[in-house]
Amino acid sequence: MKLNDIYSGNYNPAEWEAKGYLLPKFDIAKVREKTAKEPTWVHFGGGNIFRAFPAAILNDALNTGKYDRGVIVAETFDFEVIDKAYAPYNNLSLLVSLQSTGTIEKKVIASVTEALKADPQFPDWNRLVEIFRNPSLQMISFTITEKGYTYNEADLARGLKPLFAMGKVCALLYERWQATPSGSSDLSGSSGLPLTIQSMDNCSHNGDKVKAGVFAYAERWVQDGLVPAAFLDYLKDEKKITFPWSMIDKITPRPHEKVKEMLAADGFEDNDYIETEKHTFTAPFVNAEEVQYLVIEDNYTNGRPPLDLGGALYTTRETVDKVETMKVTTCLNPLHTAMALYGCMLGYTLISAEMADEDLRPFIQKIGYMEAMPVVTDPGVLNPYEFIGAVINRRLPNPFMPDAPQRIACDTSQKLPIRFGETLKKYIARGLDKSNLILIPLTLAGYARYLKGIKDDGTPFDCSPDPLLEELQAIVAPLEIGKPDQDWSPLKKLYTRKDIFAVDLYEAGLGEQIEGMVKELYAGPGAVRKTLHKYVSAR
Repeated sequence: MKLNDIYSGNYNPAEWEAKGYLLPKFDIAKVREKTAKEPTWVHFGGGNIFRAFPAAILNDALNTGKYDRGVIVAETFDFEVIDKAYAPYNNLSLLVSLQSTGTIEKKVIASVTEALKADPQFPDWNRLVEIFRNPSLQMISFTITEKGYTYNEADLARGLKPLFAMGKVCALLYERWQATPSGSSDLSGSSGLPLTIQSMDNCSHNGDKVKAGVFAYAERWVQDGLVPAAFLDYLKDEKKITFPWSMIDKITPRPHEKVKEMLAADGFEDNDYIETEKHTFTAPFVNAEEVQYLVIEDNYTNGRPPLDLGGALYTTRETVDKVETMKVTTCLNPLHTAMALYGCMLGYTLISAEMADEDLRPFIQKIGYMEAMPVVTDPGVLNPYEFIGAVINRRLPNPFMPDAPQRIACDTSQKLPIRFGETLKKYIARGLDKSNLILIPLTLAGYARYLKGIKDDGTPFDCSPDPLLEELQAIVAPLEIGKPDQDWSPLKKLYTRKDIFAVDLYEAGLGEQIEGMVKELYAGPGAVRKTLHKYVSAR
């Protein structure tokens, strides 16, 4: 059983389906032919998240028979991905959905019609220029991580031959602007073919990050006399070019050994691991969690692929922002941080294992449902209670997810103001009863205990990387575990830090409560478990 058998048509569908493989319901050759002539969507970033999510929901849309165009992927960073994960398999891949029950679902993804190396050193660049000059192109999108949107003076100074992704995209947009038919313009006098530039990366207000990057290059090129000012006018004309926001949420871990074994048992042969020189970990198959969300601001200038047929939600910018706020301040990210701090102190190395803990599971449930939920704004398109339910019952317990509290604890000082501070500020602004807050203060108290780098059993552990780690550890350094009568004044220095907690916790009326909890956590070996159990049970 090989992916190329499906591409060539030399296979027995019944054999695949009998083993639980969902096959494409559309004519792969016809979709490729149509897309080659009239492309609608180019996606930058050929990594696992793209194949497991945007490409997969387009595959679902194609399976409905209501759409006939695929997606062209362009890789700007790790060109080996194209050579090793796309070309040998004729751009087909296998999506393996990892169920919280320990089972898997298998789906062949055939929506990618071309895979190109997005750099002028390769012949593929000429094909990209051709695509960008085609009036049929509706959208370009990205999963290149937040770092992919960066730029610097050196790259801006390279002119029309930049190395960074945003510079390459700007160069292709310049090609699109130049492709305007002679004398053609809209009623405003603005020329240029319309296009929507859509980030699908997991970062706040992601459309603005793309816009900032593209504008930086265009403005510099205009300043240096390399392109006319009319090109910049085109990019800034919202009737021509838009940069919508989106919220994306799906975990795609590295290829899992257990998944490889399960596929091999089926007779599926395309299960080799691939590691590139740039340390991209991939395979002909992509394993991903079952739960996924893609909420997109519906602001397109030239039409759009109907990703809603595959489960994407199109809505307003305001609603996208509400969904993201719900996720990062209530329904997911705060729960992650609480589990990370206490998981490290209690000696856990897997988030999924923490979910079987009789104290940790109700700890995060009650933080979400009881303490954070009262200040959540329901975005309307996703129910906050259902979102938390999926997190607690399907996402975090998933045995296939090798996520560790040590990873999630990275940069905690940068995360706390958003993940908990925003909730506290809303309690204060709305005059809500802060005496209802017990487990959020316990999480913040746990931070002072975590910074000691000593587990509940008294053995040391390495705190995860954080830009303020040394500074904050120095604050709690005078405190000793197992010494009840000591000077606790360092806590004042910590919990008045608005840069870390978004509020002065003493001014917020929570400082003394948190101090008391810290004293309990510092009581001696076993005190973390004892204190956690006490407050979770009381709540």
